[in-house]
Amino acid sequence: EQAGQQQPASRTISSTSSLQQQQQQQQPEQPRLPPEQQTAAAGAAAAASSQLPLQPGVVGTSLRVGLSGPPGAGKSSLIETWGCYLADHGSKVAVLAVDPSSVETGGAILGDKTRMARLSPHPNAFVRPSPARGTLGGVSRATYDAMVICEAAGYDKVLVETVGVGQSEVAVADLVDCMVLVMPPVGGDDLQMIKRGIMEVADIILVNKADGPTEAAATRAAAEYAGCLHLMPHRYRCWEPQVLPVSAHTGKGVPALARMVAEFQQALTASGELEQ
Repeated sequence: EQAGQQQPASRTISSTSSLQQQQQQQQPEQPRLPPEQQTAAAGAAAAASSQLPLQPGVVGTSLRVGLSGPPGAGKSSLIETWGCYLADHGSKVAVLAVDPSSVETGGAILGDKTRMARLSPHPNAFVRPSPARGTLGGVSRATYDAMVICEAAGYDKVLVETVGVGQSEVAVADLVDCMVLVMPPVGGDDLQMIKRGIMEVADIILVNKADGPTEAAATRAAAEYAGCLHLMPHRYRCWEPQVLPVSAHTGKGVPALARMVAEFQQALTASGELEQ
């Protein structure tokens, strides 16, 4: 009798499952969006569920700047000094810092936000460290989506800091409008400066640590980089790469850097290359 009582329940479950399958088959397939529209839609949905206030219609209007360079060049310190300068002058700055992940455990320190103690609490700034998780090229898989989210939140300057990179890791250049290469004051001989790779995609080269005992070396290195740039191809027709010695510690060259990036944006906007 118990077996007879269980049979109707089993038949009910089976019929319900069949009905659900029929309903799924009858539903029309949704049209697939192009990849760029899928990314924008995903970014808007993620921003809507986050703590960032959305600004409709601003995705794609901010300037995306990638900062790359070898380990120890002072990228994080320079970003904090430059970011504070921009934020103090009315810009809304988002910093997406990528940290290397451990090849043993997969973990990451994510210490860039700790380094940026002045920029992190600024009301016009947003700092987000993320792990590389084995992705080559200096960026993470979600870097582009994070940029879209920051743009949707109204940040007009999105700074992407890569992990410490070598000569051939240039993936960030495909994600940003302006590529900034941060170099230490001592980095090899003249032959090293004209090697291809990341030097070819740089729109601005900054020689950091132009202060104290390394100031003279940074000035010499900047002059040598400037002399080598005519051997490199240019990413844009309307912009010739520039070289500038800066100091993240004293702030030397940071106002000039802000003006240079503004000139870069104006030149590309006027030529139409920024929209391409």
